[in-house]
Amino acid sequence: MPHYLSQVSYTPEAWARLVANPHDRIEAVRAPIEKLGGHIVNAFFAFGEYDVMVITEMPNNVSAAAIAIAFAAGGAVRSEKTTPLMTTTEALEAIRMAGTTGYRPLTAGASAAAARP
Repeated sequence: MPHYLSQVSYTPEAWARLVANPHDRIEAVRAPIEKLGGHIVNAFFAFGEYDVMVITEMPNNVSAAAIAIAFAAGGAVRSEKTTPLMTTTEALEAIRMAGTTGYRPLTAGASAAAARP
């Protein structure tokens, strides 16, 4: 199953509610993710731009988008970003495949032409 990284930033109101009633929000999102056919691989709270990072396995992009939309629509999230992830094996396959496309960039040979007197 494909992996996804969901990065979430809470609103100040959401933080205030968590401070008033601390509880595990990862457990709160587990059932909705599983209802879509996915599961949580790992989750972390973080410093910086995003407050929570959740790595999930989801059946497909539609399911991953559905949970991202649900997170964003709930009102407790200031921002949400979902990134599809690839294994190293998948990335190497993509790199090898890229080499077989025959694609030639617009700038190919431009350096040599510019260097001519």
